[in-house]
Amino acid sequence: MTFRVVQWATGSMGRTALRRTIDHPDLELVGCYVYSDKKAGQDAGAIAGRESTGVIATNDIEAILALDADVVLHMPRISLPYSALNRDVERLLAAGKNVISLAGFHAPWAQDAAYCEPLRAACAEGHATLAGLGVNPGVIVERIALAASGLCSHIDRIAVHETVDASSMASKGFVFGLMGFGSDPIANDITKGPLAELYTQLFSEVLHLAAQGLGANILAIEPAHTLTPAPRTIETAAGTIAEGTVAATHWRWIATLDTGPTIDLTILWTADPALHPELGAAHWTIAIEGRPNVTLTLSIDEADPAMPRARALTDATVAVAIAAIPHVVRAPQGFFAYPHPPAWRARLTEPSA
Repeated sequence: MTFRVVQWATGSMGRTALRRTIDHPDLELVGCYVYSDKKAGQDAGAIAGRESTGVIATNDIEAILALDADVVLHMPRISLPYSALNRDVERLLAAGKNVISLAGFHAPWAQDAAYCEPLRAACAEGHATLAGLGVNPGVIVERIALAASGLCSHIDRIAVHETVDASSMASKGFVFGLMGFGSDPIANDITKGPLAELYTQLFSEVLHLAAQGLGANILAIEPAHTLTPAPRTIETAAGTIAEGTVAATHWRWIATLDTGPTIDLTILWTADPALHPELGAAHWTIAIEGRPNVTLTLSIDEADPAMPRARALTDATVAVAIAAIPHVVRAPQGFFAYPHPPAWRARLTEPSA
């Protein structure tokens, strides 16, 4: 079976997905949505660095809605507020297109009704499925950490720590905007502003999915964010981070479950990994405290040392989205999630039993 794919957006993640779609024997590119007038009108192959495809990029959503497509690979930059992308996604779903997004939508049901219900209604109208996928959110906690918890007879705490080296990221808008680097931590405490709200909404969905897999409910989610000021001027691919301004953000949430354990999720984005020598080189560390203790480290690295390390994570994230296409297309309408792996549970019966 060949799946008809629309690529939505062509930033660094989107261009990678565009190449994977064009090259894949089981995928047919039928549409390409771009945000800029400069890219509109170009052949998608030219944008991806491939031969001509005959698919012309457009920034007209009506043209995308009119296409016969099985799935839209939705890869815009995440935006403030968290709901900023919802209306486009609702229109795609209502038009009968399944959506795999890397920009949220992992557990819309964990948000309030004003956020969730229009998405649910759009799925019903178009008989379509919405999937929020990626590496984190998407795989690290919801699939790997939960699977590892099945080794335990008792759990007190699951702690997941992510480290992302942003030094080679070239997008100024992302690094100095959505990552918060270069801001004055005294004049503007981003741990209490719109960025904190955005990431709390995004990563709370990870925590709710993990709790669901553990057969539990969340009693409370407490933030514990911190910032690291630059001890010196730091040069990055996106620009200069002045001494004393934010060089790393530690986004951290601690969720307390009604079955006893806590889930501690920390996302560290840094302009210089040397600022955190205690963390080692792993992208992720998963530490499960209980009986027994279980510790995992996971790195996703670039095979070519001449290429930026961030490219490997882009490849992995797009691979997750591509691999999900047949599952999402064949899933019932509504919100998609992979089945939880066999995880630790405080009770052997369902909570309602």
